[in-house]
Amino acid sequence: MNMPDYTIPLVVAIPLLGAFLTPLVSRINDKLRNVFVIIVLALNALLVFLLASDILTTGIKTYVFGAKDLTYPIVRILFEVDAMSIFMAIISSILVLAAVTYSWAFMKENTGLDKYYTLILLLTAGMLGMVFTGDMFNFFVFLEITSIASCALIAFWTDVGESVEAGFKYIVISATGALFVLFAVALLYGQYNALNIAQLSSVIQYTFLDKIALVLLIVALAMKAGIVPMHMWLPDSYGSAPSTISIVLVSATLASLYGVLRVVFTLYGNALSTIANFDISVNVFIGWFIVALAVISIIVGVTMALIQSDFKRLIAYGAVAEIGYMFLGIGAGLTALGTAYGRTALNGGIFHIMNDALDVGLLFLVAGAIYYATRERSLDRLGGLARNMKYTTAFFIIGLLAVAGMPPLNGFASKILIYESTFQLNPILAIVAILCSILLLAVFVKVFHSAFMGPQLPKYKDVKEVPRSMLFVMGVIACIIVFIGLFPEFVINNVVEPAANALVGYSEYVSQVVAGGI
Repeated sequence: MNMPDYTIPLVVAIPLLGAFLTPLVSRINDKLRNVFVIIVLALNALLVFLLASDILTTGIKTYVFGAKDLTYPIVRILFEVDAMSIFMAIISSILVLAAVTYSWAFMKENTGLDKYYTLILLLTAGMLGMVFTGDMFNFFVFLEITSIASCALIAFWTDVGESVEAGFKYIVISATGALFVLFAVALLYGQYNALNIAQLSSVIQYTFLDKIALVLLIVALAMKAGIVPMHMWLPDSYGSAPSTISIVLVSATLASLYGVLRVVFTLYGNALSTIANFDISVNVFIGWFIVALAVISIIVGVTMALIQSDFKRLIAYGAVAEIGYMFLGIGAGLTALGTAYGRTALNGGIFHIMNDALDVGLLFLVAGAIYYATRERSLDRLGGLARNMKYTTAFFIIGLLAVAGMPPLNGFASKILIYESTFQLNPILAIVAILCSILLLAVFVKVFHSAFMGPQLPKYKDVKEVPRSMLFVMGVIACIIVFIGLFPEFVINNVVEPAANALVGYSEYVSQVVAGGI
């Protein structure tokens, strides 16, 4: 289906408009507000999938606000959407729609829900803007929108000291990262009088200031993506926020990871490839640096998860390890760029972005279901829940097996690509990755025994299964996980491979703007 160009800004504008209307609708009726938010995000998700079908079939689409002449970058905003952008938009749309549907029952006893849903819609607009924008300054603006909304949502339970502390920590980290990004944008603009990513890519000279800007951008966005040793905010934020917000934060984290990929492969793609023709060590150095951070993240995430007794913090550290697997595949792909196993590694890393979002998201929803039923997060004070929460138990088993990379679920499909490719790069990398996956499986088996098996505590004898709307959301995500695990080739060929091609083929991205005279 050939979608009109204005579909692109609508994907960002619909949740933004919905955010402004939600407080007004909330004054009429709370249920009407909930329905309104779900309809807004469902419509948005539909537009994303229709746009994805168009882009994956016909290629890159662009939309320009304001002057089309590149000599006036201040008064123009460019959206440029390729297969990688729409890949990330699909993930964000699924997770946010799942979160608000789950929230209907999970958050019904809370006050201030008009603000809660407004912030989720603002966060959605920010994330989609980050992955759609073709301008560095507007990327910074959308990053700030995402950060402010995320901070408020993390601290939504203001009566819980941990949540307020986590929100404060998050905003400090986000403000620091945003300053780094803004300074890097200023360095690039000062040299080239341009803000457009494609135009910058075509003229960037890889000067000393360009190198400083590259370091600032990677550090800031990797910090927002939760890579070790810049992960200090992630366990607190994921662990202290409501489970519905934790799953949305997963999406926001991945939007920052997208920023890292766009900077390395697109913004600096032309400069690095030109240099690599004379000195191959540039790409290799950057690739190995990313691989090193990835391995550290995997080890730290798994080992810290081993000692956690708080259910959500344990999942959060598991998420740190999974981010490491993504960076491992991407770093190996950059190190061996141009080889068959390098492309396999890149495909595996990108594929794991989608799989991790679904797997970790499902585990957070299961943790939310347990908290809803028991008002307890400590594994030391849980037990025997499988007797009364059979469906939640089944969803947890699917989530734990998927995160650990067990066949035939989706986590196995992406991790096997990472294992296979990294083994050819260096066998030690594959061995470490496999051993850490086994440890992660052991961690979640311990959780399964502590929370769901064993003797049932007397206070949980009357525990009931969570409402159907919550089960429905967990069931849908579980079905997607199983489907991807059973048919990985379908997803790789139709979604993952085009996204990887969009990153590696940065010249096509650039030509749509520069050669097209937009």
